[in-house]
Amino acid sequence: MPSLRLLAAMLCVVSMCASTTAALAQSGGAKPAEPQKPAATAPADAAATKEGQKKIDEIAEASRVLTGAAGNPECVWLGRRVVSLLWRDDLDTAFRHLDLYDRFGCPSAHIQATFRCIVRQGNIDPKAPETLNGRVHACWLNPGLPPTPAAASAEPNAQSSDGTTAR
Repeated sequence: MPSLRLLAAMLCVVSMCASTTAALAQSGGAKPAEPQKPAATAPADAAATKEGQKKIDEIAEASRVLTGAAGNPECVWLGRRVVSLLWRDDLDTAFRHLDLYDRFGCPSAHIQATFRCIVRQGNIDPKAPETLNGRVHACWLNPGLPPTPAAASAEPNAQSSDGTTAR
């Protein structure tokens, strides 16, 4: 029996040595990585920097224009996200953000007024997401913004210049 124990111990030692040698062989012969050349991402980096600066400028503008907590940077950032999420019908995420908004002591009445302003402005082109962001920003700064006149406010039976009626 002692020889079986010795044999088992020797097998364990040999298998551990073999696995260590294999691991060293795989990692030891690797060439050092060449320094990465800067890819053609400079335009993308510039665009991201420009977009980031635009957001910073919008938050700074809101801090200057608004008085009270609604102008605080955290209130502006969270509040605009809440209003955008409400518009896109992502209510679960909007309510989670709204909890954070309330936790920071931000005025919930400003969310309500801004969302009312967004709704009064009418539909937004879903293919142009910047339109939503711009409208949310404008309504955040001035929730009493008057509604934009609807482009299709013409009478349904109005006559065109050639005397025919549009139907």
